[in-house]
Amino acid sequence: MSETQERHAGGCLCGAVRYEVRGRLRDVVICHCSLCQKLHGACGPHSKAAKGDIVLIEDRGLKWYESSARARRGFCGDCGSNLFWEPVDQPGTGILAGTLDQPTGLRTIGHIFVAEKCDFTEIAGDAPQFAGSSDGALEGDEL
Repeated sequence: MSETQERHAGGCLCGAVRYEVRGRLRDVVICHCSLCQKLHGACGPHSKAAKGDIVLIEDRGLKWYESSARARRGFCGDCGSNLFWEPVDQPGTGILAGTLDQPTGLRTIGHIFVAEKCDFTEIAGDAPQFAGSSDGALEGDEL
């Protein structure tokens, strides 16, 4: 790893899962899909990194749930913190941005699946909104 390469750390509420991202993090995309509503109580703020750049420092609490045929979700089996969204057919893993240690230096760059958003959710700001997926339109979607 070069000295200029990005490095971020994060983990769950209780410490049973800790990770490092040794590389680029995508800025945050807020997902308003019905699955994120059930998992997070409303929407899910996701960053993203290449799968190979995520290193587990502590994984004793890490559990995986196959939420669909196309992805699984990582969470802490001890405290219940949602941590990851890992698609089977993409090179990157979504990271719940709130699990990253502060400061992150990240910003919100878009909202996806707004057609499914909760009726009590108001979207502020001028970040692009997509009725469904961004389909690669946002910077960093290729991760």
